[in-house]
Amino acid sequence: MDLSGVAAALHARLPEFGERMAQRIRSDIDAYTDESLISFDSLRRSCTANADLVLSHLSRVDAPDLSPARETGRIRAEQGMPLADTLHAYRVGFELLWTEIIEEARTHPEVSDAQLVSQSAEIWALFGLYAEAVAATHRETTAELTLQREARRSALVEALFTGVIADSTLWEAARELGLPERGPYAVVAAAAGAPGVEPLTGIEAALRQAQLPSAWRLLPDQQIGLVALATSAAENTCLRILRRAKARVGVSPGFPSLRDAPQALRFARLALVGLPGTSPGVARFDDNPLAMLVAAAPAEAAHLVNVVLKPLLDLPVSERARLLKTLQHWFAAAGSAADAAQSLYVHPNTVRYRMRRIEELTGRSLTDPRAVADLGAALLAVHGSTAVRDESATATSD
Repeated sequence: MDLSGVAAALHARLPEFGERMAQRIRSDIDAYTDESLISFDSLRRSCTANADLVLSHLSRVDAPDLSPARETGRIRAEQGMPLADTLHAYRVGFELLWTEIIEEARTHPEVSDAQLVSQSAEIWALFGLYAEAVAATHRETTAELTLQREARRSALVEALFTGVIADSTLWEAARELGLPERGPYAVVAAAAGAPGVEPLTGIEAALRQAQLPSAWRLLPDQQIGLVALATSAAENTCLRILRRAKARVGVSPGFPSLRDAPQALRFARLALVGLPGTSPGVARFDDNPLAMLVAAAPAEAAHLVNVVLKPLLDLPVSERARLLKTLQHWFAAAGSAADAAQSLYVHPNTVRYRMRRIEELTGRSLTDPRAVADLGAALLAVHGSTAVRDESATATSD
């Protein structure tokens, strides 16, 4: 079957076909009307190249050249054109070209209707090959661009947290990350269960849906992020979304400028370290500033424990655990023996006896505010020690 005469005649009008195809695609597909997304000249060149590809194939018997189709897929992906619209445009162009082939064939007596019917199957099989090439290259290019964008965003977040971006370019970084130029912001640090595993999966999309712009970076042991808190209700919304993630999370205090991000990251990490137990939870630095200060200086905290609580810690495990637990409940009850007894399920006099025992062992009176502050800070340091906590968990709690 030979359509070389038809192809040759149409080849002579190729620039016209490219122009008409581009106009038809623009009239049929809204996405192609955006000149900033794809210029008419670029669309016309693509249409002309692909029409040339099909017409050249009609004159030969060799395998089709898919390189123009792949180029179309690559360029459209780089321009941000959705794949569905790209394939729609390809179909529109093919339909227009096939219509022109039929009309031109009517002027060639050597081409019968039966030949055209037979050729139509080949043409649409060819369309399928080209469409597959367009789609495959579009997906590959989109995936590469996504990885590049994520790498760029991750690098910018890292630069903000390490403070290597100059003040004059902070606004540029904020714009590229989709963050406002001014705060308030907060930094979030979440513990990763394993290297490379996000503890806050989908967090950026969830925050975006709540109108909270954010930018994130995944480290081997943590996922860290910067969240813009534009409204008074934004922080509570952010905390609610973080709690749904069922991860261990620390949150910094709010801060007004991106230049303060490195210090805020430190606060968020301290809040994470100060989160009690091992279960999921969200700790704000401002919820317990003293605990955060203790967590910030582990060596000094260990010395504080030794100075304030050593006589108590030298007791047998079971007695030590009872006294530490009683002291913890007494602080939680704001110094009320009756309330502490209720939470411990013991008599108030039992609490009073244990508190007197603590006073005797430590040499610190619970009527002295300074002594109470020392005991409170030391108790926080004790509960930051895994060894003490684990031993206490195995001791008698009554």
